[in-house]
Amino acid sequence: MIKVLVVDDEPMVCAHLRTILGSAEDIDVVDQAHDGAAAVESVVRHRPDVVLMDLRMPGVDGLSAIERINRMPAPPTVVALTTFDADQYVIRALRAGASGFLVKSTPPEDLIGLVRVAADGHMVLSPAAAKRLVAASSDEQAARDRALALVKELTERESEVLTCLGEGLSNANIASRLHLSEATVKGYVSRLLVKLGCANRTQAGLLAYDAGLVTR
Repeated sequence: MIKVLVVDDEPMVCAHLRTILGSAEDIDVVDQAHDGAAAVESVVRHRPDVVLMDLRMPGVDGLSAIERINRMPAPPTVVALTTFDADQYVIRALRAGASGFLVKSTPPEDLIGLVRVAADGHMVLSPAAAKRLVAASSDEQAARDRALALVKELTERESEVLTCLGEGLSNANIASRLHLSEATVKGYVSRLLVKLGCANRTQAGLLAYDAGLVTR
């Protein structure tokens, strides 16, 4: 079972998401929270696999909650919930450690599938949305400079793998493109995340864009 925590300051939104996700036999919504502080407490108590996190909430907002959750040992996958598919809050959420984002208007049948994808550790971010986010974030000179400095320390193969992450490719697709085994790719990805100081594949993918390894 995939254990999910739903976090939103609107009870009706939580109820809607619980109804949709509860219809899937392999998903169990273990709790809901209405602010960031309660979300952090719920993660400690229920140890969910996936957290759907609203970003704009009173008190402790979603950004702060994501940062706190990602400092925990073996944190769950956190996916940001938003009304708009490209804004600065989303960019900040991804940089804070979110593994992607979902628009609240996502169709029910797509929502269930995307939660499964997130539970498997993959990026939940559509290619079109990713391009808009990168376009919005590319003006951040500090992020660009930091990314370029980090990429200079990578080997040629590591740069190739990072480029693939920037394109949102799975381990299987990276293995096929680079003629490597999936196990080898998995090792490269794990080492890259440590070397680059990234919490997950999504952060590494954004760094690839910032460094210019992936073009829009």
